[in-house]
Amino acid sequence: MKRIKIAQIGTGHDHAADTIQTLKLLDKAGIYELVGYCIVPEDNGNLLEFSYEGKKKCYTNVKQMNVEEILNYDGLDAVAIETEDRALTKYALMAAEKGLHIQMDKPGGIDGDEFERLIDTVESKKLVFHTGYMYRYNPAVLKLKQDIAEGKLGDIISVEAQMNCIHGIEKRNWMGNYPGGMLYYLGCHMIDLVYSIMGDPEEIIPLSCSSGLDGTTAEDFGMAVFKYKNGVSFAKSNAVEIGGFERRQLVVVGTKGTVELCPFEWRSNEPTDVVAAQVTEVREAFSADWHQKGEHHFSPMYGRYDAMFRAFADYINGEKHNPFSYEYERKLHKIILKACGE
Repeated sequence: MKRIKIAQIGTGHDHAADTIQTLKLLDKAGIYELVGYCIVPEDNGNLLEFSYEGKKKCYTNVKQMNVEEILNYDGLDAVAIETEDRALTKYALMAAEKGLHIQMDKPGGIDGDEFERLIDTVESKKLVFHTGYMYRYNPAVLKLKQDIAEGKLGDIISVEAQMNCIHGIEKRNWMGNYPGGMLYYLGCHMIDLVYSIMGDPEEIIPLSCSSGLDGTTAEDFGMAVFKYKNGVSFAKSNAVEIGGFERRQLVVVGTKGTVELCPFEWRSNEPTDVVAAQVTEVREAFSADWHQKGEHHFSPMYGRYDAMFRAFADYINGEKHNPFSYEYERKLHKIILKACGE
């Protein structure tokens, strides 16, 4: 397998430090050759994610470049776009025009027309385009989708996906830069899960609002409802729920059974350089007994960014087919913006 030359553009995204750390590890593994990273002016928009000392250390021993040096680097194969959210598509378009494969973090900017131009460009150049929805590679989610495809849950009636947490006032005010606030910023992961399982909804009902806590006016309580022919699904993500991050939940209801992943990710106590996660899965078949117990088990551990970037390398090298097509990404972005009230 060819070793892929890659560089990171931006340090302002919440996943940026995890991305550079993952690429450093995969460089050592011989999968990537990490040539450098750059900071762009827009990175200051995210409370300067790069400014936190712990995250700065992730960039140690990686060459700092400017964006022009990266885009014109001889033999470069790919870039990881990790700017502040609003600038993602801007720099991804610049990379696409240079013929570079793109790993762009979620959710892909707030300009729908710009995102359309990006998809048109990568498709016309037949570039690998991969977005930073790392839960796509969660072993429990993959197993659940396989069970759905094999008909083990019957016809799917609804999906309930939520990921909540607690953020301080500064971060919650920052969410005011985006339509839907918290739903755009973090809930996009949940919308991706709903859409990948249920497909195109008949109707999208945005329900995000501001909690008003600490005087914020930003939409720090995010929710959207997706109406389908035979049921209703929802994605929820709020920034004011104490302990919410440890109760992240995905529930899929079918005519032959229900699967609940809760929490669908939690960190291992084992020391690791890659963010690792473990999932609890509960399976329960429908029966006349309302109190029927489900089966409880743990899914395998995985490195959430490690799995995602290994997949990206496989797609570039033609080892695997990217199941998330250009059209899927195009539609997903439209659904996210609509769910956020655009």
